[in-house]
Amino acid sequence: MFLLQSLGWDSHSSLLRALGVDLKVQQELLRHADIRTTMNIYTHAVPAALREANSKVVRLVLPAQVGWA
Repeated sequence: MFLLQSLGWDSHSSLLRALGVDLKVQQELLRHADIRTTMNIYTHAVPAALREANSKVVRLVLPAQVGWA
């Protein structure tokens, strides 16, 4: 697997997550026997850009209410 060798496991997992690849597919590609390994080790790998995009959607859907900070 060229991609895994050239990028490393963490980068590969981060790219899969950024692309929205199903968690079960990630587990199989990373060859984890237990899906909890995939979830627990790589949950920190959410890029700041995804968090910012989510924040923009939340602000759009839930505009500031009167009295909210």
